[in-house]
Amino acid sequence: MNERIQKILSARGVASRRKAEEMMAQGRVSCNGRVCALGDTADPAVDEIRIDGNLLPESGKQVYILLHKPRGYVTTLSDEKGRPNAAQLVADCGVRVYPVGRLDMDSEGLLLFTNDGDFANALMHPKHEVNKTYRVAVKGYSPEALERMKRPVTLDGYTVRPPQVSLAQPPRGDRAQLLVTIHEGRNRQVRRMCAMASMEVLRLVRIAEGCVELGSLPAGKWRYLTAAEVERLRSGEK
Repeated sequence: MNERIQKILSARGVASRRKAEEMMAQGRVSCNGRVCALGDTADPAVDEIRIDGNLLPESGKQVYILLHKPRGYVTTLSDEKGRPNAAQLVADCGVRVYPVGRLDMDSEGLLLFTNDGDFANALMHPKHEVNKTYRVAVKGYSPEALERMKRPVTLDGYTVRPPQVSLAQPPRGDRAQLLVTIHEGRNRQVRRMCAMASMEVLRLVRIAEGCVELGSLPAGKWRYLTAAEVERLRSGEK
């Protein structure tokens, strides 16, 4: 059955659909000896698809991983500055997996990896709206600042929905621990929203994504998602 080539690459765990489109635009993907263009379709059971001259990998076991990303690791699979990347921490899973979304270098906590491109695309698509919850240590706290955090703001020309914000424990002076749940995933969204409320982020840990929780998993360690967790994420369960 013919499908768009970027979807085939994504489903085989080669890259996310967006990254696969970039690879095609760069002329790195061919089908039956012809360089592919966006919009091209193929049948992987019949057609010979190659990436950088290498045959498309066979469809294999789909893997779903939860990593506790430590601070100081980038999420990109390659970094021009040579900084450590989070993918190195899950390399022993036995298959090549890709991060689902991002968690900036200075942030910690729950980061999902998979080789299931359709699963990753569903979670990252704006219409899916997977809630993400963070424990955030801040300086500059005040009750007024907390109320400002609860208001809708505009980031990158897009008005984000008001987050759910509460105190994780009683504040100490101008320092506090917040629980922040956001519904979108703009670049460094929680940090930017805190700054707009005149609070400085001292530490940021993602503790939940949708129905999946970080729990007591140590920093730098990973575990497989359970079948129930995968199904609940697929269904969009909060």
